[in-house]
Amino acid sequence: MPSATNTVEHYQDHMTIAGIGAVTGYGWGREALWQGLMSGKPAATLEPGYGPDRDEHAWVTLVPDGGDPAVSSSRYGRAVHESAREAITDATERGWRPGRTVGLLHAIVLGDVANWRDFYQVDHGRRRPREFLRLLPSTPVSVLMQEFGFHGPSMNVSAACSSANVALITARLWLDSGIADDVICVATDMSATPELVDHFVRLGAAVADTEPLDASRPFQAGSRGFAMAEASVAFVLSRAVDRPYAAMLGGGMTNDAYHVVSVEPTHTQIFECARRALLDAGIAPEDVRYFNAHGTGTWQCDTAERELLERMFGDRPEVYSIKPLVGHCQGAAAAVEVAAAALGYERGVVPAAPIVAPAYERLLDGPTPFAGGITAKLSLGMGGHNSMVVLGPPT
Repeated sequence: MPSATNTVEHYQDHMTIAGIGAVTGYGWGREALWQGLMSGKPAATLEPGYGPDRDEHAWVTLVPDGGDPAVSSSRYGRAVHESAREAITDATERGWRPGRTVGLLHAIVLGDVANWRDFYQVDHGRRRPREFLRLLPSTPVSVLMQEFGFHGPSMNVSAACSSANVALITARLWLDSGIADDVICVATDMSATPELVDHFVRLGAAVADTEPLDASRPFQAGSRGFAMAEASVAFVLSRAVDRPYAAMLGGGMTNDAYHVVSVEPTHTQIFECARRALLDAGIAPEDVRYFNAHGTGTWQCDTAERELLERMFGDRPEVYSIKPLVGHCQGAAAAVEVAAAALGYERGVVPAAPIVAPAYERLLDGPTPFAGGITAKLSLGMGGHNSMVVLGPPT
């Protein structure tokens, strides 16, 4: 594996994050996300209509109503569109010069869950064709491509909670191969419905009966899991921009081939994923300054990440997870977390969550001055989907 002395030369000509758009539980826009992270207060609210009989309140992080009603009648469709619009506007203001071929990737898992539920349970499968078409995963992609006149490749990507990382890696492959000159990458998950929250609680992964910081404590004593959350986050990915946020130096993916939910207990493929990501980025483990954890706060994920940090990284990187604040945004989780890291590169702050219990010694406590360097972002998805992207300074 390359030594630390060779790291700088690998920064040149990498895909960069040229623009960011975000719709999260903190509100519509990346500034709402950033200010929420800086507050150290979770975005979750106590919502009625949850529990097995829908007669309980639950702590969940929902995207508030908003967006352009002309785009879609559904909150999901509006969130997809608004995050992409914001990212494209942001990139343009930063000097992005779109190439001839602009592609689009949409990282999704379940799509417009609430709308599909209403289609079957409220409308009994009967809708006008226009409203039915809004349900299809191809529609948000098509609407975006039409609005901006993009004619490059477009498709949906799905790898459970690794989906956003996988979309970023796919975008880089498109740029490297010449399939596209630039890529709009959107990750959306609006699945924190009563039905799905109840199932994740019964699986022992989600916690809905108390405030997030009382239960979601990755790398800390007393953690019970995560709060379910929603988000839509978009990036413009390009090599042609004057003021990028950060560079994507490399990435890796593997699959445990073990179980539909559980993490494979030897963690062999998680280690292999990280090894491939570092090799692809041309760096050594000792080059990694920050570890942006999957950080669900579940026993399986905490155990896997702690072993990776100890055995591969020598417990050197400073560690943080923002899931205690933004919640677990499922298929959009990695996108929210990459966006937070990229904003931190520009603003000189690591947007870590506060420590609330005895913790791993390398875990950061709240917003911390950013010292520069490389960030490794790990995601672990149900079904054994492991992925890691490596971020660095843009120059």
